[in-house]
Amino acid sequence: MESNGEASGRIVSIDRMRGFSLLGILLVNMISFHSPYFSIDPETWWNGNINVFTYRFIDVWIQASFYPLFAMLFGYGLVILRERILDKGLKFTPFVVRRLSLLLLIGCLHAFLIWEGDILITYAVCGFVFLFFLGWSAKRLMIAGLVIYIVPNVFLVWMLGAASAVEGGAAFSMYDAQAAKQAMTVYQTGSFAEVTEQRMTEWYKNNNLTGLFFYLITILPLFLIGAGAAKMRLFEQVHRNKKKIGAFAAGLATIGLLIKFVPYLYGRTYWTDYAQDIFGGAMLAMAYALIIALLSESRKMDRVLYPLEAAGRLSISNYLFQSIFSTMVFYSYGLGYYGDVSIFAGTMLALSIYASQLAFSSWWLKRFYFGPVEWLWRSGSYLHIQKFKKPPGV
Repeated sequence: MESNGEASGRIVSIDRMRGFSLLGILLVNMISFHSPYFSIDPETWWNGNINVFTYRFIDVWIQASFYPLFAMLFGYGLVILRERILDKGLKFTPFVVRRLSLLLLIGCLHAFLIWEGDILITYAVCGFVFLFFLGWSAKRLMIAGLVIYIVPNVFLVWMLGAASAVEGGAAFSMYDAQAAKQAMTVYQTGSFAEVTEQRMTEWYKNNNLTGLFFYLITILPLFLIGAGAAKMRLFEQVHRNKKKIGAFAAGLATIGLLIKFVPYLYGRTYWTDYAQDIFGGAMLAMAYALIIALLSESRKMDRVLYPLEAAGRLSISNYLFQSIFSTMVFYSYGLGYYGDVSIFAGTMLALSIYASQLAFSSWWLKRFYFGPVEWLWRSGSYLHIQKFKKPPGV
């Protein structure tokens, strides 16, 4: 009997998790697509209770809870891919170097020509480092991932707490009026060249040497944890441990949400904001993954969850489309609505885009084996053209 919806060599719960991740990623990214999110105070930037409620809902339930899920799935998937490549009698190292290099290229095109908030470059760079750990046992991967994630980030929370105490508990604020004004001007009225210069400047702010260190203690350890879970066959053996997984999911969700609410209970300071994302977000991400794995055990849920599965199989194509479509709506070389949309209206647009992607992905996979970007990535990785279109009746 196939466990966890596994069929045709795929673990469909993994695809469903990726598909679900696309929703959270879009809801968070949409705020940056239409507004200078990292330079404003989102509690006051938009008027009306509906906008405050929308921001807080995203902040608690979604912010920092979906890129960790995607990162863990990246590590999980790379372990599975390694096993399949070796089973085919192919050399894994040249294959994975090509694969990560192509991902890096796609990420560079995305970051510098479409949207500066790209995550693919980060995944590719961390992926190269991750290769040094890939041969480790499940136990070593799990321990290393947890230690690398917890120890430095607990230290950073402590340091930020100390800084807040020295400042007398001053409230945390990301607001930078000059940076917000600059972004508004360029993205509303700038030429494509000016927008490109702006996005490259913004990209470098988060992707310098400090950013690299941050990614090595947040993204890389999640790769390790995901890889450890893959070597434990966690999502292939959910049916054997349903009660334990259910209890673990409930515990992670409860603790994660409690941490997520800390800034609203004790005030938004440096340390509460950081802890909210790093620890609350990661715990909630793990809970989401386990819940989807449990739901995938029920055959009755297959029809309901299939659109998520389809979207997940086209995850990179869908991710890139979200950026292309949104920037064409908001940037000056498109419709030019940057800065003119509230967070509530942007969220409604994001939900509409995602619903369309679910429907389109389901339609697409009835006719093609892969998404367009996935096909190019796979063909380049294997160094030969992969079958793309399904024959009639398949």
